[in-house]
Amino acid sequence: MKKSVIVVFHIGYWLMYLLLVILIFKALNSNKGTIEGKNLLFILLHSPFGFGAFIPALLGFYAFYLFLFKKFLTTKKIAQLVAVALAVCLSISIITQLIMYVIFNGNQVNWSVNTCIDMGLFIAFIAMAHGLIGLGMKGFINWYNDIKIKIELNKRNYEMQLAMLRSQINPHFLFNTLNNIDMLIAKDAVRASEYLNKLSDMMRFMLYESKTTKIQLSKELIYIEKFIELQKIRTTNEHYINYSLKGDPANFMIPPMIFIPFIENAFKHAENKNAENAININLDIGHESLIFKCENCFNQNIQIKSEYSGLGSEIIKKRLSLLYPDKHSLIITNNNELYKVELSLY
Repeated sequence: MKKSVIVVFHIGYWLMYLLLVILIFKALNSNKGTIEGKNLLFILLHSPFGFGAFIPALLGFYAFYLFLFKKFLTTKKIAQLVAVALAVCLSISIITQLIMYVIFNGNQVNWSVNTCIDMGLFIAFIAMAHGLIGLGMKGFINWYNDIKIKIELNKRNYEMQLAMLRSQINPHFLFNTLNNIDMLIAKDAVRASEYLNKLSDMMRFMLYESKTTKIQLSKELIYIEKFIELQKIRTTNEHYINYSLKGDPANFMIPPMIFIPFIENAFKHAENKNAENAININLDIGHESLIFKCENCFNQNIQIKSEYSGLGSEIIKKRLSLLYPDKHSLIITNNNELYKVELSLY
């Protein structure tokens, strides 16, 4: 929590207490009379500047807030906290009474034993009440800060996991693509050069564009299209991949690399390069929604070990929940030799 907010909390609290003291002071003053014979609260409030009401409150609040919370409550030493808290409040009471005795010049108040005991307990009560409020405020601030720290740690951990996932996926794709381009050089050098430029553009996208929080959807689609083009090198089957786009992506901004994990997964498990419509990728851009569908055929006799079935799947789901809380839908089905992903962003 920002220091300025904490300062506002403190100022607001003491202003409210001051208002309460003023209201009580006016209520007591409605009954005219001398200090002698009045109740303890009257005596405390009529000491110079309301000394008897404010000093125990301040000392109790900040003794608990600054020292007792850190020393005992955070270490869960409850018994010690209670004992020390009582001792602190009684000490504050004694100190306050001594100063008040000096202020009142030893007269004006009947400083009998019973009066001192009663006043001491009352001052200790004021110190304890404000001390407990100080503990509560400190606890709330620490709780809020702990939540922020945990969110930040989770974010850093998520980013590290995502980086690890990328480091596993991209080299595999890069290795296969370079091998395919290498074999193509001997057959068609011009075409191989075009593919190499596409790969270069993709690597540039990975290095720079994917580091930002959001990019234009059109840039993401360019990356996807180049990725599909590079994958086509692996087969001569023109109908192996179907890719369609409906709608205008011009005015949309999305987090980078939101669709590519599912597309990479589809290419990894669609083993039969001669199959018709083995991979279908569709993107439907509406006015207030974006629907992505990706499906691929696979051989049920071959056990699928998806990069996104374990850690990767959790990272993707976590990323979506962070980026689109209650504004996305992810449906994954796996049956009849068809693996299908449908992601809707609202």
